[in-house]
Amino acid sequence: MIAPGYKQFCPVAMAAEVLCTRWTLVLLRELVAGSTRFNELRRGVPKMSPTLLSQRLKDLERAGIVERRELTSERGVFEYCLTEAGKDCRPVVEALGFWGQKWVEASLSLRNLDPSLLMWDMRRNLSPAPLPKRRVVVQFLYGEMPPSKRLWWLVIEPDGEVDLCWSPPGFEIDLFVETDLRTMTAIWMGLTTIEKERDRIDLTGDRDLARTMQTWLGLSPFAGERKRALA
Repeated sequence: MIAPGYKQFCPVAMAAEVLCTRWTLVLLRELVAGSTRFNELRRGVPKMSPTLLSQRLKDLERAGIVERRELTSERGVFEYCLTEAGKDCRPVVEALGFWGQKWVEASLSLRNLDPSLLMWDMRRNLSPAPLPKRRVVVQFLYGEMPPSKRLWWLVIEPDGEVDLCWSPPGFEIDLFVETDLRTMTAIWMGLTTIEKERDRIDLTGDRDLARTMQTWLGLSPFAGERKRALA
């Protein structure tokens, strides 16, 4: 990855040689967002093969952006931590995200629908503060998806810990959310709101949870950026 490619001394070209190989910036997005274990990173880049993920992590290690550490509490289990150079990538990743949110046409973004990535991001950005101080379970149903990707559960514990489940968690469901994947993705991206999509989203169960869903739903960190490209 860090072998010369552009053959220019310009810092932009040199940085691009390190950061602009396929999947590298997306992987950095996950590391900047706080994912440290291999399986966590895989959930954030579900379409990246494990072999390529392992290779990119090694590339980032060699570039001094990531450090691989063995957990003291679990022998043989490793985490990937950003070095000082890696942490300095945060504003680069965020700037790209805000630029994409602002200038990339919304219809192009909404062609790339992925329920596992959407739910993982919603889990990561969910705000437990507006929720009751008890376990809250929310079931999402995307009726148009194949059976293996149709049902998802978010389990929010009283301490604020949020889990994403692919199979029934065994707890009573507080809120049932039925919609299509495109609508939920558009809401997550900040392109629309739950209130505006009432005819496309069905909320059943706890009325307070349904009424306040926009306040606790985990939206994209770039959702506040106003879209300038044509919708």
